[in-house]
Amino acid sequence: MAVTHKVKALLELKHETNTGLAKHLGITTQALHNKYHRDSYSAADLIKIADYLGVELAFIVDERQRFVFSPSDVKLKNTGKDT
Repeated sequence: MAVTHKVKALLELKHETNTGLAKHLGITTQALHNKYHRDSYSAADLIKIADYLGVELAFIVDERQRFVFSPSDVKLKNTGKDT
């Protein structure tokens, strides 16, 4: 399943809107629709989407090892500093 389908399914499950997600990402709804159309997301986008929806974004190695990504992993634009 394409990332866009997963994002849209999560939005529906969490009763959230494209407008709210776009605002959280700091982009217009048109820019969000462009991401949907291209199915193109940065790691920062996915972390912010997970944060907005209250879900975890993680690499799961096995039942004992998982690497969870959080908003603190996203760097601020133009500063190079962690958030």
